[in-house]
Amino acid sequence: MATPHNISRILIANRGEIARRIARTAHARGMTCVGVYSEPDRHAAHLDDMDLAVALGGATAAESYLRTDAIIAAAIATGCDAVHPGYGFLAENAQAARDIERAGLIWIGPTPEQIELLGDKIAAKRAAVAAGVPTTDIFIVGATGDVPDGVPFPALVKAAAGGGGRGMRIVRKQNDLAEAVAAASREAKAAFGDATVFIEPYIESGRHIEVQIVGDGDGDVVHFAERDCSVQRRNQKVIEEAPAPRLSDDVRSRLHQGACDLARHVNYRGAGTVEFLVSADGTITFLEVNTRLQVEHPVTEAITGVDLVGVQFDVAMGRGIGMSQSDVRVCGHAVELRVVAEDPASGWLPSTGVIESFKVPNTVRLDSGVQPGSEVSTNYDSLLAKVIAVGDTREESLARAADAMRRADISGLRTNVDMLISVLTEAEFYKGGVDTAYLDRHPEVLSGGRPSESDIEAHLIATVLQRVAAHRAADDKWGFAPAGWRNVATRGQRSTFTELAGPHDKDYSVEYRRLNDLEWEFRIGDHPVADGDGALAPDVRTPHRVRIGVHAVEVDGVRRTVTVRRSNVGTWVCASSAGRTEWAEQPRFADHDAELVGSGPVAPLPGTVIDVKVAAGQRVAEGTVLMVIEAMKMEHQITSPTDAVVVEVKFGVGERVDMGDVLVELEAEALDNG
Repeated sequence: MATPHNISRILIANRGEIARRIARTAHARGMTCVGVYSEPDRHAAHLDDMDLAVALGGATAAESYLRTDAIIAAAIATGCDAVHPGYGFLAENAQAARDIERAGLIWIGPTPEQIELLGDKIAAKRAAVAAGVPTTDIFIVGATGDVPDGVPFPALVKAAAGGGGRGMRIVRKQNDLAEAVAAASREAKAAFGDATVFIEPYIESGRHIEVQIVGDGDGDVVHFAERDCSVQRRNQKVIEEAPAPRLSDDVRSRLHQGACDLARHVNYRGAGTVEFLVSADGTITFLEVNTRLQVEHPVTEAITGVDLVGVQFDVAMGRGIGMSQSDVRVCGHAVELRVVAEDPASGWLPSTGVIESFKVPNTVRLDSGVQPGSEVSTNYDSLLAKVIAVGDTREESLARAADAMRRADISGLRTNVDMLISVLTEAEFYKGGVDTAYLDRHPEVLSGGRPSESDIEAHLIATVLQRVAAHRAADDKWGFAPAGWRNVATRGQRSTFTELAGPHDKDYSVEYRRLNDLEWEFRIGDHPVADGDGALAPDVRTPHRVRIGVHAVEVDGVRRTVTVRRSNVGTWVCASSAGRTEWAEQPRFADHDAELVGSGPVAPLPGTVIDVKVAAGQRVAEGTVLMVIEAMKMEHQITSPTDAVVVEVKFGVGERVDMGDVLVELEAEALDNG
């Protein structure tokens, strides 16, 4: 039995929602929390939850949060007893755990030896086989990238170290294997400092199911049921739920047993997650062990009532798990949505900028590391928040989650909120039991669910009203004049707005005129035809502002409340119970002197060039990959927009690029088909 220790002051070696989550339990236990921060995080939200915070300097994770020496120095200087690495960064770094323990601090996590064993997916596979856990064969890639013979297809190339979908590629043809191995190895090296990859059979239509376990390091292991994490993009999870729907009792039991057997086999200490793929016929294949708490742990807490961070503290202090398997009860259903700064409809392109508003209804649990004014940069991943909805039934939890997302007031940058709403209400997902290819089968959900035409018109009206209010507030010379005043009172003002992300970026022409303090007259569509009195054709709507940014809009006797925010990218974002829309006002006068910027593809966001595929003078076809950029922990392929000749490659491997930089100068040329 471990020698009991008391923790009164803890350093949280992480950032964002992770640091805030750990601090919440630590403060509830009466602990003092010490945070750390990089230079870009000097004003980050997680610092507000800390009693003390130490500056690490640097901009990137490697220059700050991954510096074990700086973490140890900060912990000792502030009198900490322990270090909690959170999930990510140092959480699965065996050497960091070893160095922290050698410094006389308590490491809240598995032993360094367990992190090394289970963090290496090849070694973990072998341990699983020894423990009797079902798994598939693996094929080891040589140090020089040599691909072994006999690989079955489809195949999955995976990094031996790390997780989170980094260093992972699905390959369906032999001819694509070598390139996939090279790309996965390169990404693994950049993400984890280890380029080792291996290959295993890829299970089509497999469900990603994981089991939460906690071990006390003395042979006692308890599982806390399972989670379904099958809705993924780029091998990274988007929606998780617990318990896993439409899973047979036999498969569920074998998953729990296999996870506990593996944990006992290595005498596991602390919280961990054992991940599996489950095929349509119920075959179970072991994937890996994450030697840490997972991002999706709140759904497990919701259905078991157990504070998993608190259990981590108990184990680290030598008090044991504090419960037996029979004490764990599953009640209700929970779903977690990852809100990320990415645009699903544009190939999951990351979005950067300043968050202007971030409010989610209190009907759900919100774990977030951002707030209004937070800047989202390319230095860290794109996760903004996790929304966790709980219900007595799965249907209730899904409905509550969808309602919260429809009412969410988030603006300032693009997010996946609309896509989340669309998935939650899509028939196959609603039925339950989808596999990891779900998003591939349903590309229609990526553009998000679209409100009804009546709701869209209400959003447009609210946008016009908010635009008028904003312009009047900013006008210190003519703001006293009635809105929309003009000499010809029979005609209103007219503007054209484009509904972004709608069907073909649909344009709406709207004419509007103020009648009195609370009533306006609107006409949406073509220019109206005057009646005998010279007034607008009858189409009266009576909206008014409830509070700044919120408008009650009555259309044909139906009243809707719409929140409107001005985005920092020059658009208007609306949210109501019907969902979200985004609008761009079209200029009234065309700028005929505008010129095209650049002569080739530009950087979609700031990042680092990690591969250049072409050279000057080379002829390329439309869609040819020209360059690969890494930003927000993801690789982005830059392709040629047309058949062309490369005039100049503007950046080399390792160089930083800014958003809008021309990357490769091209000269359009018809290729010789001769």
